[in-house]
Amino acid sequence: MANSLTIQEIMKIIPHRHPFLLLDKVEDFVPGEYTIAYKNFTYDEYFFRGHFPDMPIVPGVMTVEALAQAGAVAILSQEEFKGRIAVFAGIDKCKFKKPIIPGDTVRLETRITAVRGPVGIGEGIATVDGKVAVQATLKFAIIQ
Repeated sequence: MANSLTIQEIMKIIPHRHPFLLLDKVEDFVPGEYTIAYKNFTYDEYFFRGHFPDMPIVPGVMTVEALAQAGAVAILSQEEFKGRIAVFAGIDKCKFKKPIIPGDTVRLETRITAVRGPVGIGEGIATVDGKVAVQATLKFAIIQ
């Protein structure tokens, strides 16, 4: 059975807020294991004004951040990490395979593969219409 979350419920788990909250909804998640979330990129996104005005593309780092936020939902929903903050400790094997443009709905899946104390690793994959746009190994640390 899927554990879905609204935007309001997401904001109870992770500290990100507009304009940097990059999850619109969570379709399913299991604390400490994975999150499947979605982001709808509209033409009104602030970064499209400059990246690039004649050919708007979502900056790759924004998609990596969205994958990290999906992972943060999985980690920070665990009882021992509630109310804390997850920050990047590293990004490995990051590949940008397909541009994301205004109007795209991005499926963000991040699976937690290892956690040792306050440090962990997640494997993230962002897809648009079933095609891989970005994939990366995300290392994180829990602080505060």
